[in-house]
Amino acid sequence: MVVVRLLRPEYTLTSLSAASRVVPHKLLADLRAARGRQLPLEAVLHEWRLCPLSGGRNSDVFQWGEVCLKLYRKTDKNRVAREWHGLNHVAGLGLAPQPLWRDDHPDQPALGMSFVPGRPIPELTNPELVLPWIAAATGAMQALPMAEPLASWPRVDSITHYIARLTDIWPQQLAAADDAHTGKMRTLLDRWEASGDVGLLRRPTPAVFSRGDANLLNWLSENEGLHVVDFEFSGWSDRAVDAADHIEHISARQVPDSTWRTLEDDFGVNRQNRSRFAAARRTIALRWLAVLWRRRDEREPEFLAQLDRVCALFS
Repeated sequence: MVVVRLLRPEYTLTSLSAASRVVPHKLLADLRAARGRQLPLEAVLHEWRLCPLSGGRNSDVFQWGEVCLKLYRKTDKNRVAREWHGLNHVAGLGLAPQPLWRDDHPDQPALGMSFVPGRPIPELTNPELVLPWIAAATGAMQALPMAEPLASWPRVDSITHYIARLTDIWPQQLAAADDAHTGKMRTLLDRWEASGDVGLLRRPTPAVFSRGDANLLNWLSENEGLHVVDFEFSGWSDRAVDAADHIEHISARQVPDSTWRTLEDDFGVNRQNRSRFAAARRTIALRWLAVLWRRRDEREPEFLAQLDRVCALFS
């Protein structure tokens, strides 16, 4: 059994100051003004002693003392509510930042959580050593009883969403293209549609909690401990699909398949769901191929590597 060691046990809700649990309305107003260029951003950062953090693709993220402040750029997909409820759902495990406050601004909502330090897994010298912890942490989150509203929300980028993109959107894009790779893309898509994977993945299966994002950059490690951040895609999924998502996410390509195979059981793959797991791997890998195909000119090495991977999965 893998024991997940916490990154910094002292970062708990009870140890945080009372001030950190109060919505900083003036600070948020200044940040929103800086976004609108009514105030210089550097002046706001200096006045409030904010340190910008990387990784916020759909938001601006800052360290503010013991608080991590997330100011969202997008409000679709229930991002703020998903993150708030997701963080509260797993709060007892000590694996994620503690949710502190939520500001439901109509255009630029924000969320405060405890700051957790650490290095993203891909930046570690030996990321493979931490993968068993990730599997154990994922299993611990999945073991929590589902509750509303998360129980009614499929994770963003669910397997149903992937299927829809591959059956409705990508064929239209391929029909409008004509280059050296288009024919092979159509062949792979036809093979996937004839494989029976879609029917298998549409069958009902027991639901578990899912963060909805398998990017290894969201897992942080320091001093032989672990934390996970970014819950804005949270909802329900199933173990086989989420296991496949971990393995087929493009951030996982630096990890050998031989290592991932040793962790399949820890990620919840068993004899009952192995066929679903294999179908999900092919579907998710094909979806990433579609994403990289649209950017094949600027990301050609990644596209070609993903093409080889999908061909291997279908062989």
